[in-house]
Parts: sequence; C-alpha cells; structure tokens
Amino acid sequence: MPKMKTNQSIAKRFKVTKRGKILKRVAGQAHFNSRENGKVGRNKKSDLVASQTLKRVMAISMPKR
Repeated sequence: MPKMKTNQSIAKRFKVTKRGKILKRVAGQAHFNSRENGKVGRNKKSDLVASQTLKRVMAISMPKR
C-alpha cells in the first residue's frame, strides 16, 4: 500500500509544535487594518493555538512527527 500524502493546503496554513499543539494564524490580517485599534492589531500578529475540535479534525490531514 502506498504512503498517504499530506494535505499541502493544511500543512502550509498550520504548524505542529513539538508537544503536539497546532498553531494557526489569526484571521483578518490582509487589509482594512488601519481602522483597528492597537490592541486588536497586536493580537492579530500572534499565532493562536487551535481548539480541541479543530485538532481532532486535522489529525487526519497533518503528518505525524
């Protein structure tokens, strides 16, 4: 049986840490950011840890490390 291929669209959007957490970028960073206040702008620059639900769904698509 051949190896399963990694879903590349998922692999480019998410990162798996050594401890198995899944990091994702905050949505809404592309444009129209000048209207946001400083607090929102700072929070958009950091990565988020994905929820347990998303982690379960993505376990199928992400490669094992």
